[in-house]
Amino acid sequence: MSLLLGGIDIGGTKCAAVLGITAGETVNILDKISFPTPATPKEAIVQLGDALEQLLKRNPEGKLHAIGISCGGPLSSKDGLVLSPPNLPGWDRIDVLAPFRERFDVPVGLQNDANACALAEWKWGAGRGSQNMIFLTFGTGMGAGLILNGRLYAGANDMAGEVGHIRLAEDGPLGYGKQGSFEGFCSGGGIARLAFAMAEDWFAAGKSTILSTSKVQLQELTAKDVFEAAHAGDELAMLVIRKVSEQLGRGLAILIDILNPDTIVIGSIYERQESMLAPLVMEELKREALPISLGVCGIVPSGLKDNVGDAASLSVALHELEQQRL
Repeated sequence: MSLLLGGIDIGGTKCAAVLGITAGETVNILDKISFPTPATPKEAIVQLGDALEQLLKRNPEGKLHAIGISCGGPLSSKDGLVLSPPNLPGWDRIDVLAPFRERFDVPVGLQNDANACALAEWKWGAGRGSQNMIFLTFGTGMGAGLILNGRLYAGANDMAGEVGHIRLAEDGPLGYGKQGSFEGFCSGGGIARLAFAMAEDWFAAGKSTILSTSKVQLQELTAKDVFEAAHAGDELAMLVIRKVSEQLGRGLAILIDILNPDTIVIGSIYERQESMLAPLVMEELKREALPISLGVCGIVPSGLKDNVGDAASLSVALHELEQQRL
């Protein structure tokens, strides 16, 4: 049976409402409206409700079955509260479930963005059929969503999967408030900061790089710049990517040894740069992970690719329906 699902994505810079319909083991995105995040939670919730209503009017596909909300944490999925995420100032104990329940009279669920993406990849993407899957964001930050024994695992208070906070080295780029963290090495900003630090030593040794000719240029580096230079054969950029790959492999080994997953799905940067990262990551994994656990774990890029964000909130809607049927 096909299900018409509504999705709400609340982000620090933009919000979106999306409408989708399930079709077997896939989901079709029917329509979407996005806009800059309003100044207050009340404005955002009203505008998101208006946007979803507009989507339903211009896509008369039948009855809406459920709504899913994806938002950066911390939050309480049980109570439906957003609990002051760092990228959403003013969102302190904001009830996001009740307004949508009252307006649309359907089940509404809330999950943090990493859990939402994990559900989407598990239901409709590269994790289909998995019983024990980890989804890693590897984009602006490094977070994880966990599917364990065929169920979403959120932990005691929705804080499971904060892998970006794991310290992988005593020294290294700053990420998630910690030097040398998983997020410090394996995120867009972390890669740029690592390149900046390594380039300073590179210049001090009298070497050149196509990454930059001055400190001013260095400060404007992005992860995309680093990968482009590495693909062009720049020695420094290739060393940066090797360091990132080693730390990614080390972080994956910790997760494999502890959780024994059958699948790890990695999004964003890994999905776009798999050909460069995967061989180096596997080298480190073979050194660090238990062979018997590594042997049963597939490490794959996001199957939903650029659609994972839209599918994420819809997967929360489906998850809420399934939970209510248990």
